[in-house]
Amino acid sequence: MGDEKNGKLMIISGPSGVGKSTICKRLVDEYENVSLSVSLTTRPKSESEVNGQDYYFVTREEFEKKINAGELLEYAEVFGNFYGTPKDKVEQDLSQGKTVILEIDVQGARKVKTRHPEVLMVFILPPTQKELAARMNDRGRDDEQTSRIRLSQADDEIASAWRYYNNMVINEDLDLAVGEVANIAGLSKKEN
Repeated sequence: MGDEKNGKLMIISGPSGVGKSTICKRLVDEYENVSLSVSLTTRPKSESEVNGQDYYFVTREEFEKKINAGELLEYAEVFGNFYGTPKDKVEQDLSQGKTVILEIDVQGARKVKTRHPEVLMVFILPPTQKELAARMNDRGRDDEQTSRIRLSQADDEIASAWRYYNNMVINEDLDLAVGEVANIAGLSKKEN
């Protein structure tokens, strides 16, 4: 999976609210030959999400069948719900020479890294802890207790990332962060 004609596998991780999804979307929209892997999840779909675009929303039973069939590159249980990366689409995009982005957590990234040591690993950091808390609150997705859990988990994730990731990008200025991640991956801008 690592040679150039097969494309590149890239992981982008970071705590909730740090802007990973926005960075990933910009990379797909603005750079050549980039695809974003769509994860499976057992969590309920929000009103604004689109099945097959934001996530593939499946039942716990369907998810467990995919685990047992070996159809997932990685999976993890987060806040009581399963999240995982379907293998088939990733392999298809890599075989077409694309850079495939996996937007996954540190736990999943470590699993992928053991199977694919050549994977590019990028961790997105907030400018400050206070800024991260403000971004989480602005999203309005969580109650106060869940927000506290997410912030505590963010500290653990960041500490773990320093051990496992070789690329750290601070998302203080979105344009600069997108450009930095694109440089790490050696991506070329799309021509307008």
